[in-house]
Amino acid sequence: MAPDNYHVPVLVEEIVELFAGLEAGVVVDATLGGAGHAAAILTANGRVRLVGIDRDPEARAAAVERLAPLGDRVVIVDASFSDLARVLAEQTEFLREEPIVGILMDLGVSSHQLDEPQRGFSFRADAPLDMRMDPTRGPSAAEYLADVEEIELVRLLRENGEDRFARAIARAMLEDQPSTTFELNASVERAVPASARRRGHVATRVYQALRVAVNEEQQELEVGLRAALDVLAVGGVIAVISYHSGEDRLVKSLFHEAATGGCHCPPELGCVCGALRRYRLAKASARLASPDEIALNPRARSARLRVAYRVLP
Repeated sequence: MAPDNYHVPVLVEEIVELFAGLEAGVVVDATLGGAGHAAAILTANGRVRLVGIDRDPEARAAAVERLAPLGDRVVIVDASFSDLARVLAEQTEFLREEPIVGILMDLGVSSHQLDEPQRGFSFRADAPLDMRMDPTRGPSAAEYLADVEEIELVRLLRENGEDRFARAIARAMLEDQPSTTFELNASVERAVPASARRRGHVATRVYQALRVAVNEEQQELEVGLRAALDVLAVGGVIAVISYHSGEDRLVKSLFHEAATGGCHCPPELGCVCGALRRYRLAKASARLASPDEIALNPRARSARLRVAYRVLP
């Protein structure tokens, strides 16, 4: 396979290790991107075929080119991962009644989206304040700020780690109504005293918070992950890579629910509620990128990989 010029995927060796031994069936890459993970999985395991889902038209175009040598082993769908159940229901001809043996979700924003100034994901270049994964649908970040209430914006900022100055930043953004990234930078810089700024750019967490809201990432993740846990076949593996604490908490919570069946019985008594433990967790904690990978790809530093195996229907 050609090198990935669209996005540098993280934890590729770990993902290949998880998916290479799967039996014949279908893998779902619910966040296809430039298809770096998908290409690695299909190359390592000739028994599987792949459904790739992505709502970003630029990502799908890159994936089509990247996966062209694999021909009919791949189908690429214009959808969000919250549409996973619907997508699979519509792909009966491709699925051929084969089991879903693996599901991958690589959350967050891609290298390409960050590096393309006109997408508005980065504070490093002046561009329209957009931040939509699919730039043809829904309100942009600027339009979101024109409509959101202060109390909701403060809550959003706090949930994404911007605690101490959340109210001041929210008020500055609502007063200024920024329409470009540099205007947003100026609003945040006006609200946060220089003496109180953390390492890194002062608006980093604000960009994260707006991106999460504009793309409804938390809602998308919960709906999509619940659907994924339902459709995976017994013996299959599901792997989720997250990049900030809000995502990772939700993944951890849903995996725990699947692994315990929702059981809250006291451990000393054992389970008496009849909960079905449909999944087994690979480990309690998340796997992290190695120091060597972080040195080559600094964006891997925040990656958290959680893995679960289906053990009951």
